[in-house]
Amino acid sequence: MVDRNSQAAIVGIGQTEFSRNSGRSEQQLMAEAVLAALDDAGIDPKDVDGCLTFDLDHSDEVDLMRNLGCREIKYTLRTPQGGASSVTTLVHAKKAVESGFCDVMVVWRAMNERSAYRFGQPNLQIQPNGKSSTFIEWCMAYGAQTPAVWEALSCGPYMNRYGVTSEDLGRIAVLLRQNAATNPNAWFYGKPITLEDHQNSKWIVAPWLHLLDCCQESDGGVALVITRMDRARDTKSRPARILGAEYAFLNNHEIISDYYEGDLTDLEVSRRVTERLTKAAGISPRETNVAMIYDNFTPQILRQTEGFGFCGRGEAKDYIRDGHMDLDGRTPLSPNGGLMGEAYIHGMNNITEGVRQLRGLAANQVKNVETVFCASGVAGAILGL
Repeated sequence: MVDRNSQAAIVGIGQTEFSRNSGRSEQQLMAEAVLAALDDAGIDPKDVDGCLTFDLDHSDEVDLMRNLGCREIKYTLRTPQGGASSVTTLVHAKKAVESGFCDVMVVWRAMNERSAYRFGQPNLQIQPNGKSSTFIEWCMAYGAQTPAVWEALSCGPYMNRYGVTSEDLGRIAVLLRQNAATNPNAWFYGKPITLEDHQNSKWIVAPWLHLLDCCQESDGGVALVITRMDRARDTKSRPARILGAEYAFLNNHEIISDYYEGDLTDLEVSRRVTERLTKAAGISPRETNVAMIYDNFTPQILRQTEGFGFCGRGEAKDYIRDGHMDLDGRTPLSPNGGLMGEAYIHGMNNITEGVRQLRGLAANQVKNVETVFCASGVAGAILGL
């Protein structure tokens, strides 16, 4: 068990505005977000000695050091797996600062995925340097060329087995857009939708995914500053302790498809993460006060809700329909509106929302928040005061 004083904590959060056309480079978005996070923490850039981002990120660590004035980096890392990297970064950052590899780590993701390239369109360049995995090579050649198609092929067996309808998915979209509508930072601020709107939105992949089942394409940057609690006493903002952060990667797992992993109706990887996370944090995801669950597509919410133990297999559609994840429910889902309602910065903005909820400063503040669960399928973390 890690001593509280040496436990990792998120002490700074920063983000740019979220837009469809940022008008500046991803490198600049990164620098703005990181500087905002350092200012939020009250930490001098010269004290940063660790940095972490996604292997898909186009920013450069050397330029980050030059732009910010960092003197020396002791630890740097890029994580794979697309949006699953969001919470995975907390796993690596926690271990890095608690072990002493570095003292102050910055984590970021900067994207111009709407104005510079359409992230939801066929594009081999979503892989770093144009490299592809076996997953991409098989999919592209046979017409499965977009994330929505990959998700549809993956979620179809689950929906068929448990009788999940398009209306069930629509309730998730309506909930997230309802939250975004009262969040001034959200792209869809003031723009709630109805179930009828969802049903009337165009099919992207019939009969599984409507347009409003899909997350946004966004420009923007998000950053975190992570250090140990003994240093957090001197930071400017209230720290969010990382009570536990766990990651699992199973045989035949792939970025979004998992076609070869066996039973597509069950997220075994999430269940394994839950077991270890509950032991590490001393609390299960279901027992937390807010759930920030990665919502690239609505079916992912259903399967993760079950995989992380909020309800039994096949029960998620009813769990959500009965209001358990509403703002006044048992465990509110993404009060910021998530990736569908606020912005799609590969899940990083869900982590900053989790920190705001713990600080009591969120736009849609949930009452008496002491713990927050952050999830991205293969990874989960529990944050606490």
